[in-house]
Amino acid sequence: MEKDGISYKEQRIKKIITLYYSRLDVQKAIFEFSKNREISPRYFDSFGKRPDSFQYLGDIFELVKKGATSFHCSEELWENPMQISTDMGRKKYDELRVGWDLLIDIDSKYIDYSKIFAVILTNLFKFHGIKNVGIKFSGSKGFHIIVPWKAFPKEVNGIKSSDMFPEWPRIITQYIMSITQEKLIDEITKLSSLSKYVKDFKVSQEVMPDLILVSSRHLFRMPYSLHEKTALASIVLNSEELKNFHMKDADPMKAKVKNFMPDVKDGEASELLMQALDWHRDNGKSEIMKSIDFKPIKILDLSEKIFPPSIKKILQGIDDGKKRSLFILINFFRSVGME
Repeated sequence: MEKDGISYKEQRIKKIITLYYSRLDVQKAIFEFSKNREISPRYFDSFGKRPDSFQYLGDIFELVKKGATSFHCSEELWENPMQISTDMGRKKYDELRVGWDLLIDIDSKYIDYSKIFAVILTNLFKFHGIKNVGIKFSGSKGFHIIVPWKAFPKEVNGIKSSDMFPEWPRIITQYIMSITQEKLIDEITKLSSLSKYVKDFKVSQEVMPDLILVSSRHLFRMPYSLHEKTALASIVLNSEELKNFHMKDADPMKAKVKNFMPDVKDGEASELLMQALDWHRDNGKSEIMKSIDFKPIKILDLSEKIFPPSIKKILQGIDDGKKRSLFILINFFRSVGME
């Protein structure tokens, strides 16, 4: 249903944003978490300028008055986020980056599936010696779990950990996916109506974290930020609250503010990182090396003659797999520098 060209979802969230974000405790939670992070406000269906950062607590409500519906921030921690530029090379990014958090984004078409994996994951972290992790509802059908930068060793075999983003967080995520998949399949199968002798292998893949999201300058929804589709708050949970969580618990008018960043000791996640790096080595992956700053190559003759056969075939027209083909074309054209 639309009113004056505004969708029902947009009407619903715009009714509460001023009242909700006027809460000082919500503003403080967002502001404190934003320190050393690149941030970006979202105006229902579009993002604001980047890079950006909060200078003062009042900046948050000023953006809300201009129409901001939610706030998003980086996994990476920067010396000065405002110095980030899209035309910077890898070396300059490494110089500006002072650290990174491990952020696992769990999402599924069913909140119960996401909750199962979130519980498995928090137990896995405890097994690896990480006593506390940050847990928050994504605002829709998933959860965000964070292990802060403080918990990781700052150097491994002479390599600065701060320089190894996104490589090391990706390896940790792959390691987690590998060792939790069987447990996830078992637990989801128990929840479904399938016989206990028929395991649901397919659906577990839909719950696994997306490695594409572990990338430089990727943004995620900040704690206590609203979600445009549901008008629910991205509330922080403890492990017991996670097990009993229902989406109605994220009613923004009833949200109780807690700290998303867990209390951890220096180096508490060292075992997790080393186990993941060992797993990566033993599973035949290439040796982990620091990336070097490559100069971009400019292709002058961007004609179909130089396109690979698969791209030429797609351009001839296809009947099946149109969405997948569009994704391929967009990434190919972007990689070769086409407008």
